[in-house]
Amino acid sequence: MSENTATSVNPPLVDLPIKTAKSGFYNGFSTLVTVPAKVIITLLILWVIVFQEQASAVLKIANTTLIREFAGWYVYLVAFLMLVAFVLAVIPKTGELRLGNPGEEPEFSRFSWFAMLFGAGIGVGMLTYSTGEPLAHFQNNPDIIRGMVDPISTEAVRPAYVYTFLHWGPAAWATYALVGLAVGYVSYRRNLPLTIRSSLAPLFGKAMSGVAGHVVDIVAVVATILGVAVTMGFGVEQFVAGLSRLGFGDWLMVTKEPGATPSASAPAIIVALVLLVGASTLSALSGVGRGIKWLSNLNMGLSFLLLAVFIVAGSGLLGFGLLFTGIYDYIVTLPSLATTLWSADGTATGNALAQWQLDWSVFYWAWWIAFAPFVGMFIARVSRGRTVREYVLGVVLVPALMCFIWMAIVGGTAIDLELSGAAEGSILAAGISDQLFATLAVLFSPAVTTILSALVVVLLMTYLITSVDSAILIVNTINGAGDEEDEVERRHHILFWGAAIALVVGGMLILGGTDAIGVTMIIGALPFSFVVALMAISIMKAIIFDLIRKKHDVPCTAEAIEAADIAEAQ
Repeated sequence: MSENTATSVNPPLVDLPIKTAKSGFYNGFSTLVTVPAKVIITLLILWVIVFQEQASAVLKIANTTLIREFAGWYVYLVAFLMLVAFVLAVIPKTGELRLGNPGEEPEFSRFSWFAMLFGAGIGVGMLTYSTGEPLAHFQNNPDIIRGMVDPISTEAVRPAYVYTFLHWGPAAWATYALVGLAVGYVSYRRNLPLTIRSSLAPLFGKAMSGVAGHVVDIVAVVATILGVAVTMGFGVEQFVAGLSRLGFGDWLMVTKEPGATPSASAPAIIVALVLLVGASTLSALSGVGRGIKWLSNLNMGLSFLLLAVFIVAGSGLLGFGLLFTGIYDYIVTLPSLATTLWSADGTATGNALAQWQLDWSVFYWAWWIAFAPFVGMFIARVSRGRTVREYVLGVVLVPALMCFIWMAIVGGTAIDLELSGAAEGSILAAGISDQLFATLAVLFSPAVTTILSALVVVLLMTYLITSVDSAILIVNTINGAGDEEDEVERRHHILFWGAAIALVVGGMLILGGTDAIGVTMIIGALPFSFVVALMAISIMKAIIFDLIRKKHDVPCTAEAIEAADIAEAQ
């Protein structure tokens, strides 16, 4: 039964059975979710590897049509998710509700909580884009396209950070937060399975136990694999670039087309994936409380160390100035930028603006949505016991601020080195995966550059391992009908999903680089984007009706319902 109307105030649904296998290879797993998801991913891998030319052609068509047709959907959906997240946090009565029973304490400390959600969410992308995105917008952004400022000029710096912050701020984290809140709220308060389908129970009730629920979870699993593949793809490219900078051989990087920037070679991609996914799989076998928690804390410590190096030796003062002006500009322009949809109008300027938005903003919104089932589920997994207000503000504001600080300091240093002439164009000329290493090379002596480049490579390893092993565990949780206990046999399935991620990333990188992975992710993200929209509506309905229940003294948690039933029986 779905949520009840205010005229008939009854307790919420606290039972959502999901059929799972009782024995055999899929013991404890929903075969109606796991098998179709595995088949879809396997067919995708075979298609990419066996039919490379056909796959490349289809991906190009998808890139030019699919993302353009749904650009407005992505833009307005993400704006809606940001609005819902902040409304739920700031309203006193909704913000006081807890992901769990009243008075329940959080499982993890705030430091470990922030470290885990940050590492699983954007750590790898942050390393790649800390220099890459500010430098890209420093050369081209909507203000430059409209002739308001000149490219690669002092005047282009400020708008470059407006758009950088637009993409890496609350838009990303509100998407994650809404998915995690919708899952965690009903799972921890109502004892529903920790799966994506449970988040829609307030709308569709026990119908989510059947075919509709299976479809939702399958879509979430496929989106998760493709979303983490994008992050893994960027990370592998940067990891190989770092190994090349450290002198591991010229075979690591190749120039695939005349005039193009060097990228990772096929052998280097294979070696990197075997190393990184192998370590991720081993970490996944150890669980959230051990491997992932330890790696997340290590990630945070190494990140602060590298950031401190840039503050002291880089353009720290400029970076802090960009941070404050960037946040101010972001807040002032957010309502407009979050809801503006540029369309190709036949003019050079209009077409360029539309294409820029497709290449950047719409791509990011699709990426965050594809990443949301994994990150949202993972954040829900580590956020039990926190209030809605603490959860939303913690998940949305703290990691976003860390991204802002990182990109202002590190990216600001790279821009300063180019503006001053010290870099002599070497940072701008480097590929996006190599720009952080190029910045270090300009800033420090060869010996110090080697040490710091090694630090970045290690940090990349830990972030990649954290992201992939978290994704594997979350996929198995969805496939296991929300069961995450150790007694459920998961080893073979962890190995399968680790290999699947490696093959998707390797096949796509070799086929067409990170662009091919990005297009594939966009295709996978589209079905889940509709699920996300329903999740936002569902969590609002669940919270509103719980407030109504509280007003009428009707129990609104599984624990309270059980206590009321016992009292009535006595």
